[in-house]
Amino acid sequence: MSSEPSSSTHLGDGEHLAVLGYEDSFNRSMTLWANFALGFTYLSPLVGVYSLFAVAMATGGPPSIWWIVIVGAGQFLVSLVFGEVVSQYPIHGGIYPWARRLWGRRYAWMAAWIYIWAMIVTITAVASYGSGFLASLFGLPATKEVTLGLTVLLLVVALGLNFTGTKTLATVARIGLSAELIGVIAVGLYLLIFQRKHPFSVFFDTMGVQGHGSYLTAFLGAALAGLFLFYGFEACGDVAEEVANPARRIPLAMMMTILVGGVSALFAFGGYILAAPDLAKIVAGKDVDPIPEILQSALGDVGAKIFLVVAVTAFLSCVLSLQAAASRLLFSFARDGMIPAHRWLSKVSPRTKVPVNALIVACSIPVVISLIVYLGPDGLITQVTAFAVLGIYVAFQSVVLASLRQRVKGWRPAGPFSLGRGGMIVNILALAYGIFAMVLLAWPTSTGNWFNDWIVLIGFGIVAGAGLLYLFLARPDRASDAPAGDAIRVAELLRAHRSGTVAPAAAAEPAPAD
Repeated sequence: MSSEPSSSTHLGDGEHLAVLGYEDSFNRSMTLWANFALGFTYLSPLVGVYSLFAVAMATGGPPSIWWIVIVGAGQFLVSLVFGEVVSQYPIHGGIYPWARRLWGRRYAWMAAWIYIWAMIVTITAVASYGSGFLASLFGLPATKEVTLGLTVLLLVVALGLNFTGTKTLATVARIGLSAELIGVIAVGLYLLIFQRKHPFSVFFDTMGVQGHGSYLTAFLGAALAGLFLFYGFEACGDVAEEVANPARRIPLAMMMTILVGGVSALFAFGGYILAAPDLAKIVAGKDVDPIPEILQSALGDVGAKIFLVVAVTAFLSCVLSLQAAASRLLFSFARDGMIPAHRWLSKVSPRTKVPVNALIVACSIPVVISLIVYLGPDGLITQVTAFAVLGIYVAFQSVVLASLRQRVKGWRPAGPFSLGRGGMIVNILALAYGIFAMVLLAWPTSTGNWFNDWIVLIGFGIVAGAGLLYLFLARPDRASDAPAGDAIRVAELLRAHRSGTVAPAAAAEPAPAD
């Protein structure tokens, strides 16, 4: 990693944005730490570990913890690729503008369409899981009515906080970061040091989960333990125009999110395993929600109640961060005229400088999905969210693939964050990892229920099919003249600006639609 060697003059944030064809219209009040906190609370190791601990243990046993290391390493490679892209293109929206500037409008439209729906479903799922903690905190029964009411409450409270502006978002993100660190690292360390009931060798003990078959199959089946956890770091780039010096700070924030999130998840996951009073029961799948019992046994009534407060804070912060990231992506999409009601969605509040209408959509659709879940059969939330992880990985890899395509054509990233000659190797490895992850996510299970076995591909197929139908019938890509496929030209312009041979006011010319 290095700074651009030919840089003799540092471009200001507004000058950099002008080169990319946009005006600086947001308050740059987000610091490096606030940006990192946003990505970390979106990634939310507390949410990820709590949601999938029982499933991972019943599928792969204690060794499933190693998926956190495997996926963390793979996603770190992806974060390096994203870092170079956002350093050249520090603009709102993340996945969508990156894919558009690296490839073209139709390609970016599909990537963003899939990503938007994956994010919206994820917002719904996180709020729904958080409602369980909120119900436990106040001693409410976990009925469908209570779950619906508390899910909507979390969504609306997060919306209200987001309405107040970027400073509130940054403040709540920092509070959420503290809650996450307490909830996963502090509690995890306490369990590891003071409540350990099993030897560390248990992390290599399959405890017979493979039955008479190969353990490799069982281990691969537990991959979701890591795959569900390591996304959210891209949210650091979704709010790029609200970060001071984003071309340098956002790549660092992304890498910090992966590293700190991975360590936190390891402490939490490992602590729960080592402190479990009846590990065999969890591995056998007879305890589908083992963490409350583990915490009750280790922390007592008061300690468990304090943990619930911390957990609710972390879930609220996660919903807040997800809404913020989704609204910025919708805003970026709408600013380029790529979706219906784009003028309404691209409006920014003159007082708070946030895209209020896009925020309303990022809250209201999850509320509708929550109502559908309430009216549907038990367990529908799992089926509704099944495609979300695959959709997010597909969107991620669309950027990785587009980046590799540009490198083959001669692109040398011109942002201040650069991998230098190692960029091509990292890009190839990140793509290989992504393909491996998507195969694992899409591979059908073998429960015997056809619909449940294929639900991931069914959900993804519906979203992708609807997007393709709208794309080729309505041709939204023709509604925009936003720059596209200009990575090489913009890199040349940025180098020229920094060397002083081109006036900073010049901007990249829009490329023809693909």
